[in-house]
Amino acid sequence: MATFETSKIFSMDGSIEYTSGGIISKQIVKSKEGNVTLFSFDKGQGLTEHSASFDALVQVIDGEVEIKIDNNPFLLKKGDSILMPANVPHALHAVESFKMILTMIKG
Repeated sequence: MATFETSKIFSMDGSIEYTSGGIISKQIVKSKEGNVTLFSFDKGQGLTEHSASFDALVQVIDGEVEIKIDNNPFLLKKGDSILMPANVPHALHAVESFKMILTMIKG
């Protein structure tokens, strides 16, 4: 199910704003096989360590984030992507305000 209008051009970066001291998420597509979500994180915000039953592709479209996968840190900037494997602990911290596309696919 698409939550954005289909057959219409849109800008990922322009489809989400930053909020002071917060996190915003907008679901683009959702199905039982997975989903695509757009996120924005203000500087200093993040997600504590957790794991998911889906493989997850992170695509950074603005800013800078540190992502830890199985306690190994990775610094990603605009244009970078990383694949987080299912059932492996991961966390993230916004080094600068950043936006990402998160694509989760059931493995």
